[in-house]
Amino acid sequence: MLQGVTTEDDSADTVTMPVTVRDLLPQDLPACTWSGSATHLRHVERELARAASGEVDYLAVCTPVDLPVAIGGIDYQVSKEAGTLWQLAVLPTLQSCGLGTLLIRAAEQRIRHRGLRTAELAVEEDNPRARALYERLGYVAYGREPQAWDVEGPDGSIRRHETMCVLMRKGL
Repeated sequence: MLQGVTTEDDSADTVTMPVTVRDLLPQDLPACTWSGSATHLRHVERELARAASGEVDYLAVCTPVDLPVAIGGIDYQVSKEAGTLWQLAVLPTLQSCGLGTLLIRAAEQRIRHRGLRTAELAVEEDNPRARALYERLGYVAYGREPQAWDVEGPDGSIRRHETMCVLMRKGL
């Protein structure tokens, strides 16, 4: 259940709505523009092709009208010992409503069903909000590593984003 959405006037009203977790589908991508640029969504589309071969799972948390409001992947090729969570995103207006927690728990369940007992992820050092969520869910830092990926600017230009990430893991 989705809970804790506040109204525009920041009152303490609570809205409760059922949500489901299912596989992300290519036809969902036009409804996921909130998760990143066109370049990002093309990358997600390529990952969905990997999902068809079983190399990854890509999940969507959906509203009752089947619109994705949180998405994220699990890569089983990064480590033989763990499922690696990546590209986790929640619709910005619904952050802090429990959707990220629901998405991660569903991903952990998928990892366990694969017979793996560890989940791993990397979080940018300058993203303390996400890191606090992962720590609250039992993830523990075990290292750091630089990572880089392409990002698309508002004008369509592509630049390389380089960052330092904290590596985290959790026993399942």
